[in-house]
Amino acid sequence: MNEFESTVLADLAELKTHMRWLIGNGNPGRLQELEARVEHHEAMLQRSVGIGAAAGVLLTLVHLAIDYLRPRH
Repeated sequence: MNEFESTVLADLAELKTHMRWLIGNGNPGRLQELEARVEHHEAMLQRSVGIGAAAGVLLTLVHLAIDYLRPRH
């Protein structure tokens, strides 16, 4: 085996190690962890949008009640 072949094999071994770290080898890999974090953030964003919509409806109802109960001159 010459120097080039040994360099290529060493690089391939390093690449294989990095791929196992990214994809996972029986345990969740880095990509799966990132996917889980993104899904969690998307769920939190949807929850925030729902809370914002509910707050908008509540504020509208409060303004309508104030306008209805205000004495008219």
